[in-house]
Amino acid sequence: MTYKETLFFVGKCLTINHEAHNKEIVKELLESNTVDWDAVVKVSTSHYVFPALYCNLKQADFLKYLPEDLVAYMQHLTDLNRDRNKEIIAQAKELNELLLANNITPIFLKGTGNLLSGLYNDIAERMVGDIDLLFCNNSIANKAFDYLITDGYYKIYENHPRFHRHLSGLIKAKKISRIEIHKEMTTDKYATHFNYNTIVNNIFSKDNISFLAYKDQLSLSIIAKQINDDGQYFNDISLRNAYDVFLLAQKVDTKESISRLNSQLVKPLNNFLASASLVLNSKTITYVSNKTSKTYINTFRKLIENKSFRDNHRKKWKRRIFISIRLNIISKALYKREYTYWLLKRLLKGRI
Repeated sequence: MTYKETLFFVGKCLTINHEAHNKEIVKELLESNTVDWDAVVKVSTSHYVFPALYCNLKQADFLKYLPEDLVAYMQHLTDLNRDRNKEIIAQAKELNELLLANNITPIFLKGTGNLLSGLYNDIAERMVGDIDLLFCNNSIANKAFDYLITDGYYKIYENHPRFHRHLSGLIKAKKISRIEIHKEMTTDKYATHFNYNTIVNNIFSKDNISFLAYKDQLSLSIIAKQINDDGQYFNDISLRNAYDVFLLAQKVDTKESISRLNSQLVKPLNNFLASASLVLNSKTITYVSNKTSKTYINTFRKLIENKSFRDNHRKKWKRRIFISIRLNIISKALYKREYTYWLLKRLLKGRI
């Protein structure tokens, strides 16, 4: 199986319990005994959807088509991830109680937020890194940070840039997950278009825990990859983010959800929906098919079909993005103290 074939196969597998046409396609491929399972393991692990793949195949009663040793391996790793997520959920609930007791309401974002809100059929599906929290303003975010320091958490990075969208990550002995307290949910360029003020009226609570509305969760799932991780330039896809979007698409209309946003955000988010719809072969993920999205998809297809082209494309954009970020910091250092401070620290260490 080529990378493209494997990517599309894994994408379809993630939808088989919601989209009947994909279930039939996957069943035929499994029965043909032509699936390259080494390639599937490689792609699904690199995209952090290996447990989700297992859970969906199990729910569809398709594990009988897989090699027994692979099923045992998948089950083992999924069980480990379920145990990890139980610890993350417990840690998140402790954080919520601590902050609420101090009259601070955290909003849980991304993976942990999805776990707590019950998005997944099995909590083992989602591989989670950090516990991401959003607060109503910078002052409250700093207070929350101080409360966690008092509670025994400590900073990972002493020289974390003050202008970054989140404060320095926090960890605590015997706690499984790192905490990231967000001042913003996206980069400076888009921060005025998607922030606390734009989502506050739709926040909902469950068991005294606060979350973004489903439409905003969907938008953030795309923003995290397409904007914050520069997916719009690399023109690649994260199956983990695409799967979250697919599950949220069972609750809200994807095209309508992003149409509410500023036009500067709609274009890259619509491109993500186009690529996610293609890879997952999903009828649920809707988007606007226009000249921009068609051009994006054409390039996307070329990239997943040609490794050399894909590697060169990524190298080119990594250089461009690095230079752009550094020039932006240098220009802002002329009139913003936090940028000046960071730049001087880097220069003194011989790094820029």
